[in-house]
Amino acid sequence: MAGGPKKCLSFIGFSLICFKMVASANTAPEIPTIDQAYSKISTSITVEWATVPGATSYLLTAEDGDTVIETMVANSPGTVTGLKAATLYQITVRSVSATGRSPASLPKQAKTVLAAPILEVSSPSPDSILVQWEAVYMAIGFSVSIMRANGLGRIWKENTTNTSLTFTRLDAGTLYTIKAYAWNANGTPGDDSTCNQRTSPRAPASIQVSLDGGALKASVSWAPTEGAFNYTVMALSDSSELSCSTTRSACTISSLQCGTEYLISVLASNDAGSSKSTSSEALKTVACAPGRVTVQEDPPGHLSVVWSNVDLGDYYVAFVKSDDGLEVHCNTSLTQCNFLSECGFTYFISVFAYNKAGQSPLGDVFNYTTAPCCPSDINPVLVSSDRVEIVWSPVRGAELYETKAVDGFKVVECNDTAPACTLSALECDTKYNVTVYSFSEVRGSNMSCTSRFVTTAPCSPEIKNVSKDAFSMIRVHWQSTNDDATYTVTAQGEKGLYRCSSTGESCVVGSLPCGSVFSVTAVAETQAGRSLPSFSVPLETVPCCPAGLTVTQVTQSVINVSWTVGTGAQTYVTVLESHTGQSKCLTHQNQCLLGCITCGVNYTVALKAISATGLTADCTYQSYSSSACCPLGVKLYRLSPNGIRIYWQASRGSTNYSTDLYGSKGIFTCAPRAGLSFCDVTEIPCGDVYTVMVSPVAETGLKLTFCPKKIYSGRASYNALFETNPELNLSVKTQSNHTYLLC
Repeated sequence: MAGGPKKCLSFIGFSLICFKMVASANTAPEIPTIDQAYSKISTSITVEWATVPGATSYLLTAEDGDTVIETMVANSPGTVTGLKAATLYQITVRSVSATGRSPASLPKQAKTVLAAPILEVSSPSPDSILVQWEAVYMAIGFSVSIMRANGLGRIWKENTTNTSLTFTRLDAGTLYTIKAYAWNANGTPGDDSTCNQRTSPRAPASIQVSLDGGALKASVSWAPTEGAFNYTVMALSDSSELSCSTTRSACTISSLQCGTEYLISVLASNDAGSSKSTSSEALKTVACAPGRVTVQEDPPGHLSVVWSNVDLGDYYVAFVKSDDGLEVHCNTSLTQCNFLSECGFTYFISVFAYNKAGQSPLGDVFNYTTAPCCPSDINPVLVSSDRVEIVWSPVRGAELYETKAVDGFKVVECNDTAPACTLSALECDTKYNVTVYSFSEVRGSNMSCTSRFVTTAPCSPEIKNVSKDAFSMIRVHWQSTNDDATYTVTAQGEKGLYRCSSTGESCVVGSLPCGSVFSVTAVAETQAGRSLPSFSVPLETVPCCPAGLTVTQVTQSVINVSWTVGTGAQTYVTVLESHTGQSKCLTHQNQCLLGCITCGVNYTVALKAISATGLTADCTYQSYSSSACCPLGVKLYRLSPNGIRIYWQASRGSTNYSTDLYGSKGIFTCAPRAGLSFCDVTEIPCGDVYTVMVSPVAETGLKLTFCPKKIYSGRASYNALFETNPELNLSVKTQSNHTYLLC
């Protein structure tokens, strides 16, 4: 049944072909003749034929019994592609022109060559390459060759019937080109396969490892390896695996663990793979920081630092740094160190472990604060009767100071952050036991601080009485209960301070100025200090007598008494007294007019200065003599046409006189010798009116000006009463106290 259809089909096809050939015999081109058909590539057959005139193209047909493949080509040779390898094909050619297609040529058999082996290559070692492939259909053997990709060096070629081949003794890290093909039973080679493969690199040499213990990282370097694209550094320990990769010849592995031993290895790699592991370098990191650190101070002034042992630690160094920057350390292979300490410091303590790799990382920093120091220079800067101000130098470590003053069962306290304290509400003249304790929040109070005794200032005395002992002296009496106190009384006023001192209960203040108001106070003083002043008592001294007093004769019976202001005086009483009587004046001013004065009499002068409160000062001065009386009976006598003689009667109390003539043409003065009662004035112009005055002259030379004056004229009437001096031939007329001189 099957053969039927295959044969039938074959016959029908033949008939059609023949029919076509017959139908187109007159117009189709000639049938080509195949010269040869051969295969150089496993997927194609090349056909050569003689050219057919008039043919524009050719149709190549390849049949293997199962498939028919046609290819149109322009001329000979032509190639049929898309064939199966190692397969026998029937090849025919038809010429084609515009008029038609020729019948098929006589068939020619040709077989495609073997397919190329599919290669798998690798470099199992730095000096070898392994080539593998699958079996090739119809192949009985294979040929494999290898050479450097750069064309340098020799070519290695191997034939084998196996499906793998290893090339050895190659250069590490070098790119090679591998070529392989299969051959059949006739020895005909098939297609070849070509690929490139690099040998794997050799392991790096000259590995150097440097540890940065502080950063816990290791720097690894090595000599570059031929053909290596990349390097990987491995750090292996029992508990961890670390690595770093680089294209350079150095790499840093970070995040190492302290107290750990690592094996360091370096691998080189490229596209062929990695090198074999080298011999590992051992690396010990720095030890870890010691833990469980404890600090104790026992006894005070001694610090004991204890810690736990650590792996890979060869020895330990403990550092103790105080907060003032001073640092000490202890080097030991044990797990304990002892240090001296001082009060008031905070110590920062750190412990490091050391080995050949260096110092361990910084662990926990512990701090220990010792008890604050005690103030040593307690100084009472102010001691009064009821309070004491104490200062001291600040001490290390003190955050607060607690001051206590103890008197029996009574305690006075003050707390402050400042190095000073004022203890108030104390008893005067009392001895207290004062202690200043330093305090810190960490350690509390330092109760080992020493105390000192401070005595308050004495109690203030109370003035009981102020009495006057003399004109400028007072005695002050007081009352007080202090022990061994010295008392000072002070009288303070505008004129200054006046003092007296005593260990008893009274003293005398002397040399007080007059006319002053004082405030009298008393203070007590002991070695502990001074008391507050007592309440003041006012004191007023008698007013001062005026420093100067002046008596001036105003008229023959009136004098003016003036004086300087007496300090503290408000009212004055002036008294002039003689055997003839007394003259008295009361005034608030500093002068007074006294009348009824007898001329030529000695008076005593007295003055009383009275203050606003009635205190009186009796002031006495030198006696005063009133002026001499003015002369009487003044007469004039002509001496010549231009000269006159003035005559008078001497008065009580004066022996010296002075005469003065005042006219429009001049003043003419005449002073007679002592004891005379006349005086001559010559060379005076006539025809003028003159005023004549005769005045007594005091012993001081002062000439009195209040005596009566007389006027004399040269043109008087002759009908007057004349007094004639026959010797001088002078006439005088007296009328209404005026006398006229006639020439």
